[in-house]
Formats: sequence, C-alpha cells, structure tokens
Amino acid sequence: MWRQLLPIGRDAGSGGYRRYAWTGADADCRTWFQEQAETRGLTYETDRNGNQWAWLGDPLGQDAVVTGSHLDSVPDGGAFDGPLGVVSSFAALDELRHRGAEFTRPLALTNFGDEEGARFGLACVGSRLTSGQLTREAAYELRDGEGVTLPQAMEAAGYDPSAIGPDPERLARVGAFVELHVEQGRALDLSGDAVGIASAIWPHGRWRYDFHGEANHAGTTRLADRRDPMLGYAETVLAARREAELAGAVATFGKISVEPNGVNAIPSLVRGWLDSRAADQATLDTVVSAVEAAAAEAAARHGLDLRVVRESFTPVVEFEHALRDELAKILGGQVPVLGTGAGHDAGILSASVPTAMMFVRNPTGVSHSPAESADEDDCVAGVLALADVLEGLACR
Repeated sequence: MWRQLLPIGRDAGSGGYRRYAWTGADADCRTWFQEQAETRGLTYETDRNGNQWAWLGDPLGQDAVVTGSHLDSVPDGGAFDGPLGVVSSFAALDELRHRGAEFTRPLALTNFGDEEGARFGLACVGSRLTSGQLTREAAYELRDGEGVTLPQAMEAAGYDPSAIGPDPERLARVGAFVELHVEQGRALDLSGDAVGIASAIWPHGRWRYDFHGEANHAGTTRLADRRDPMLGYAETVLAARREAELAGAVATFGKISVEPNGVNAIPSLVRGWLDSRAADQATLDTVVSAVEAAAAEAAARHGLDLRVVRESFTPVVEFEHALRDELAKILGGQVPVLGTGAGHDAGILSASVPTAMMFVRNPTGVSHSPAESADEDDCVAGVLALADVLEGLACR
C-alpha cells in the first residue's frame, strides 16, 4: 500500500507532496482508497461532502467504530501526515482478519477530504461540513488562488456540490472515531515510546493581516515619502515571534501575498497570514491581541491602513476522557498521553462524536516537510496498536 501511494502527487524538484483538494493527485489518492476498499470486499461510498467511507458491516447500522485520516497534503508536505492513518486503518483490518476477530459493531475506514486546507485556505473542510461547523453557504464562498470556487472544483472533479452540508444522520450512527497519526513533534522520541495517545489539541486559528500602503517607484521615491506596507508587515512578523516566546506559545507568518509584486515597485498591499497556537485559550488570546496591537502601531507609524480578519479558529479540544481511558486500558496502561498543537479531523468531529487519537513516533519531529519520517518498525507498532484498539472497541 505504501509503495502504491508514494509517487502520487510527489514533486520531482522538492521531493515533497502536492496533493491538493479536488486536483488530479487528489483523484488518484481517492481511486487508490476505493480500490483498497473493494479489494477487501468492503462497502464503499462517498458522502455528500466528498469524504470516502469503506464499511465492514451495515453502513446504516448504529454505534459504528470508525478509523482513518486524510490523504491530501500541505504544499511540499511529507509522506506520513494523513496517509499513515489511512494506510494503517486498512492494515489494522487485515491484521484483525488474520486474527479471526469477530466484529459485533460496524466498522468504517475513512478518508476525509481537504484536511490540510492547502487549496482553499480552510483546514478540515470535509469534516467541518459533515459536522455542521462549516455551512453550505460559507463553503460556496471558498476560493483558491486562481479564483476557482470550492463547488466549481468539486464539479470539475466529477462530484455534485449541490448536496454539501451537515450530515447529522451519518454522525449519529458513529459510536467512536479513532485517528492514528504520525506525531508532529518529538515527545515520543524523547520518551522512547513507539506509540502514544492524545490528550488534547491546543486552541489554534488563522488570521489574515492586510497592510495597505501606496505603490510607487522603488528608485525615485524618497524613504521619507514612502507608505511602504512591507515595513509594517516585517515588524509584525518579528512581533509575533517575540510575543510567542514570551507566552510559551507558537506564532507563524508562513504565507504572504504582495501587490503589485514588482522588484522595482514599492508595494501597495502586503497580505500575510498568521497561524498561532497555545496550550490554553487565555495564552492564545494574549499572543493574538499583542500581535494585532503591534501591527496597528507599526501601521500607524508608517502611514498604512490595516485590516485584520480571523479566517478560522478551533478552540481547545479535550478528547473524550472515557474513550481515551479505554484506549489506554486496551493498550496496557503504559502508553504515554500527550497534547498536540496540530489540528486534525478528530478534533473537529469531537464536538459531535466520541473521538480519540493515537500517535506514532517521529524521530526528527519534522512535519509538513519532505523530511517528515517514521521508522518502519514504529509504523508496524502503530498498526498493531490500532488493531488492538479496534478489536477492543468493535469486537467485544
């Protein structure tokens, strides 16, 4: 399975993956998922929001156990973020069949669409739509960098966008969702454990900063006469780093858009996106407020107009303690429990169904990069742990 997925959407220059929602690479990943489901005799379906499901047992049954992740990527992402959870779900089912496990609850394997938000700027679109955290109207307004709307992209990929929206009937049939994921950090590497259980997802969000200035000639305009939005943006980037360090949080400006984007032109607009995360809401609020205040002060000093828009936000997610404790019991009680600053479909779904997460050791801690890695032995340990969990939940 891993060898089949590896070449899909991989950029020859960077070695990273560009599996963006509703593109050719995404379609190839979806075809792979469907083939894996049908090869195993599972009932395959795509829901109204483009999420893929592979069922063992009655898809309309109650109290189903669901596992899976996503197959899309960030720009030049790594091979493990998302795909490890999907591949492991199929491998765990194979392991349980090898054991002769008898299922007493329906089991579903999933691939949630557009988890990374690389194309339309909003993470976890598939799970947000399904859970009702993203309305149909708001989804219709999403556009990529070329101006293509989400409905247009879905239609071009052969899907009907007219049905997208909340799917409470489907979620009502889910008794538990467990997502396995490569760790995005080094906690397991430092503790010496191959597998861990998630305690919570930090609150996090994305904010767009628009610095409006005045376009002018880079060679003839005196420094004193300039209204250069790049200066306001640059000072805000430094302020974000400073405030995050002071608060023990993280803050990143990782995306920027410049107009008119000429080497010999002072920009008229610099637009940057802030991603900030913290262990608790109060700390996150402190950082975000301080960054915005610093941006406002810099904008005033350089004669700029500033607009700040919160584009997405996810509050702290405490995974259901009863399910988390059940996983720990199944796995022997010695598995470390750790928090994470990364968002996941499991975090979105936690407001609607009992959810839990498991992590596989990442020896470097690097993620969202071609350097992302996990040892084969640890991946196998993750599969076996997931199989144990699914057996404990769905075969009792």
